[in-house]
Amino acid sequence: MPETMRAVDIKNEKGHADALYINDSTPKPTASSGEAIVKVKAFGLNRMDLLQREGHYPVPPQAPKTLGVEFSGTIESLGPNIKEGFSVGDEVFGLAYGGAYAEFIAVSTHMLLKKPDHLSWEEAAGIPETWITATQAMYLVGEFSTGKSILWHAGASSVSIAGIQLAKNSGASAIYVTAGSQEKIDFCVNTLGATAGFNYKTQDWAKEILAATDGKGVDVIIDFVGANYFQGNLNVAAKDARIVQLGVMSGTKLPSGVDISAFVFKRVRFEGSTLRSRDVDYQGKLRDKLEEYVPIFQDGTFKIFVDKVFPWEQVVEAHKEMEKNTSKGKIICTIS
Repeated sequence: MPETMRAVDIKNEKGHADALYINDSTPKPTASSGEAIVKVKAFGLNRMDLLQREGHYPVPPQAPKTLGVEFSGTIESLGPNIKEGFSVGDEVFGLAYGGAYAEFIAVSTHMLLKKPDHLSWEEAAGIPETWITATQAMYLVGEFSTGKSILWHAGASSVSIAGIQLAKNSGASAIYVTAGSQEKIDFCVNTLGATAGFNYKTQDWAKEILAATDGKGVDVIIDFVGANYFQGNLNVAAKDARIVQLGVMSGTKLPSGVDISAFVFKRVRFEGSTLRSRDVDYQGKLRDKLEEYVPIFQDGTFKIFVDKVFPWEQVVEAHKEMEKNTSKGKIICTIS
């Protein structure tokens, strides 16, 4: 009989948060070439988990059906041909194609990092997807460089929290955010160091950003919202701007009357991206960049913001909390 473990499963394969439960008879993974088996201590929740739970996310073919892409834990065993420097018992955190909502996960050692002592299990579990996504969107896709301005929509989301800090550390000329409450805007400006924030519920954020930039607009725009922000993003895009689409929370069908002339007259480039569909080599290069951040986490320049922690037995409540869109930072589940 194959070994089994506990893992979060979904009744009838997909559904609302209440469909989540812990399956005590999930097959335990085994390590293939280059992989480690990690005993999971904590895992981070991401927006894609909600979409996957509902059957709306295109899961990569190599991913297990179990939710979750970021985690922290200890190496239980190692397969052949692993990346040098890892041993059984090492405390690690990392990024996977799936399977983090479980007691054990099989993951490429190229996507693992050693957990520094100063980081808690919860903090470490909230780093990989968040900071790698922000890095990819900002530098590789958005072509951000020192002196450029940047707009992070969903400013208090975990990816934008990372991105604001990255932009500040990289010498952005201005960092703008949008958010749905004054509390979130104050957090982005006063705690993270954004230049200014705009409440999309009470303000015309595009008009306000154009006023703040004397009509010049913004060089790099990172958006998770989609259709409802499409025109606004084009309006606030500076000449030669880059718009990076990471999500479509407001839908995928554009409203009638959208004016796309900015693509021509302002030479705007629009590109969508997901991290999870990228190959191991691409993700591995970003993992190596993340390793460079570890000392910056240690000296306090970069901060990890964990909003709420749930025991994984309360994963239903954790998903419902994420669905509220009220958090400032990561939602984490721990496995005892």
